Amino acid sequence: MPDQLVSRRPEVPASRLIAEMVPPPRFAAVSFDTYIPDPSQPSQNEAVVALRSFAGAVVDVGGSSVRWWRRRGRGSGPARSADISRPGMYVDGGFGVGKTHLLASLWHAADLPAEQKTFCTFVELTHLVGALGFAATVDALSRRRLVCIDEFELDDPGDTVLVSTLLNRLTEAGVRLAATSNTLPDKLGEGRFAAADFLREIQALAARFTVVRVDGEDYRHRGLPAAPEPPGDDSVAARAANTAGSTLDDFSTLCDHLAQVHPSRYGPMLDGVRQVYLTGVTTVADQNVALRLVVLADRLYDREVPVVASGVRLDRLFAPELLTGGYRKKYHRAVSRLVALARDAPPALCT
Repeated sequence: MPDQLVSRRPEVPASRLIAEMVPPPRFAAVSFDTYIPDPSQPSQNEAVVALRSFAGAVVDVGGSSVRWWRRRGRGSGPARSADISRPGMYVDGGFGVGKTHLLASLWHAADLPAEQKTFCTFVELTHLVGALGFAATVDALSRRRLVCIDEFELDDPGDTVLVSTLLNRLTEAGVRLAATSNTLPDKLGEGRFAAADFLREIQALAARFTVVRVDGEDYRHRGLPAAPEPPGDDSVAARAANTAGSTLDDFSTLCDHLAQVHPSRYGPMLDGVRQVYLTGVTTVADQNVALRLVVLADRLYDREVPVVASGVRLDRLFAPELLTGGYRKKYHRAVSRLVALARDAPPALCT
């Protein structure tokens, strides 16, 4: 009988949250050399050059970086190989252009002990503050020389103030920052809340980063067909029963379960899981449910866990109104990743 995700309620100590803030399995061995720039997109190679230079600056300057970047002054405009005068680098571009690959490559290229650098998603960072408290998080991360933040988002006013204050404390301590997002730093929060009310905080964030633009199309979908057609419920159940390390869940029941588990535990909830099977997938219109599914999709993708699902196709998981709303980029990224994971399943499981 397959295991079920709905039976899992992992308890995760704060020490594990910090220890696991390294590039996830999918990006554990990447490097700038394994990033293959698209020749038709010059910005991709320019990003590699700029981030290589930044990685060297993190190591060369170390604890004196605050005085160094203040002395150099703050740059402006698109990043070049030598434009590393700000304490942070911000990799901007659409989903599927390799931003996480580049950020993980920067983490690996920075020749520092693992305990002096951190790699996490924005969601994991905010969850760390919730687990440790603000002061303890500042203390823990101030001991790093590099903090990499993937999928940078500002989803509500509280996060805006929280992250702005946190990053200010870290840069004052000499920590170098690198982040990725689908939104330029001065546009974070746009379409989600009254951004004008928090313009000062948003501009303060933007002032800390030199923007590295990465253009291109979603590499996961280049020349590939749409999401696989879903098998029937009985077929999914039978295949799960014959697959070691699999879980089998009813989609609606899983969505209810996710509401009872803190998103910081979604990753540990997947410990030991090799494939995820879902039955009865339906299109989601509730934003709270949808945002939880985004976090789960990211953790599945990080861990390279294939997904086989019956019901609607995974590229129809989110209702049209969600795909055009303020969180649309999160939903499009989740769809891109889930479709890729559906393709990762053995061919027999996708028919």
